[in-house]
Parts: sequence; structure tokens; C-alpha cells
Amino acid sequence: MTITFITGANKGIGRETARRLIACGHTVLLGARDRERGEEAAAALGARFVPVDVTDDVSVAAAAADVAGHEGRIDVLINNAGVQGPFGDPGDLTAADARAVLDVNVIGVVRTTTAFLPLLRRSDDPVIINVSSGMGSLAFTHDPGRSESHVVVPLYASSKAALTMLTTQYAKGLKGIRVNAADPGYTATDMNGHSGSQTVTEGTDAIVALATEGPGAGTGRFIDRHGEIAWS
Repeated sequence: MTITFITGANKGIGRETARRLIACGHTVLLGARDRERGEEAAAALGARFVPVDVTDDVSVAAAAADVAGHEGRIDVLINNAGVQGPFGDPGDLTAADARAVLDVNVIGVVRTTTAFLPLLRRSDDPVIINVSSGMGSLAFTHDPGRSESHVVVPLYASSKAALTMLTTQYAKGLKGIRVNAADPGYTATDMNGHSGSQTVTEGTDAIVALATEGPGAGTGRFIDRHGEIAWS
């Protein structure tokens, strides 16, 4: 049985990913910082709730210890937790704004990945999936034919660009672990006021594809629901 830990999984893309992977036969550990919402989601889906705040060293260490004590390993880590940060004029940004976004979207991934590596290394086929975004692509955000080029969301875009590069570095440096990034696309979630053109199920296609690949699949890739995206 594949054991999968998902951060930020009490709603939106994380929750739908959990639902779909449970339907595929995975044992899903649903990570969320809001205990009430996390427990509700886990109960509704048939997952096990594990409290985790990816911005807090103690919380992440406790989550890893919880999983070590119950399951003993994980096979798939999905770093899904993310925040958007301010829209619009970059001249209004503050250091506090930047800290808040980067602490979840980039530092939180490092914090969680490091804590869960010992559990991944107990797997016969360990996988890390970082939920990134086309907003972090230089090519997409400079292509007038794409929606990403018409949005000004400086900290989110910057953090996702950092996350895609972090993914390539993990893929090169973590031997024996497949590390890939997924772009959900413009998906209707709370983050965008449900304005996205894709359903939440469509938005999880790339993540589910990466989580259900067999041994020997590639590492260091960036994909969306249509296929591989160039690293640019």
C-alpha cells in the first residue's frame, strides 16, 4: 500500500488530491494546520489527519514523528501547502509580506522535505511532488497568449520560480528519490475566489499522475495536465 503525506490538504487542490489518491488505493495522511478543518476533511475522505504547520519547525518535526510512530514510512510526499500574497503594485510590498509568502511556499517545502526524508528513505520507491505554478515560469509570464502574463502577483510568482529551481536541485542531489514539480493550472479554488477556468479535479491531474507513476519514472520534471513543461 502506497502511503502518501499531503500538506495543506484540508481544502482545494490538496483535498481533491487526497480524495483521488484514496480512490487509487493510497493510504493518505492529510496534513493541515487547522485542526478542525483537517479532521473534518480526513473523516469525510477516509484519510488520517496529521496536524502540521509548514512554517513551524516544531510542528513539522512533530508531524514527522507522528508518522514515524504510526506508519513508519511514507512513499510519496506532496508539498502542496501554499499562499498567494498581495496582488498588484510591487511598490507596496513589505519585507513582512515577502517573509510570509516565502516561509510557506519555499522555506516550508525545505522544512517539510528535510523532516520527512528519513521516512521517504524507508520506501522502496520514494517520490516527492512539489506543487508549483505556471506563474513561476519566465516563458509563461512573458507570453501574451497565456493568462499568466496578465497577472501581477509578485511574491507568489517569485516563490514558485524558486520552487521549480529547488525541485531541479533536489532531483539532482537526492539520489534514489524521484522529485518532480506539478503545475495545477488556473483552477477554481479559494485562492483565486473560484475564478479559475479549470475544475479542482482537472487541477489535480498532474499531481495524481506523478503520484501514481511506477518505479523508474523520470525525475527533475515539471508537468501540467497536458504533459511536460520546459524549465524556463
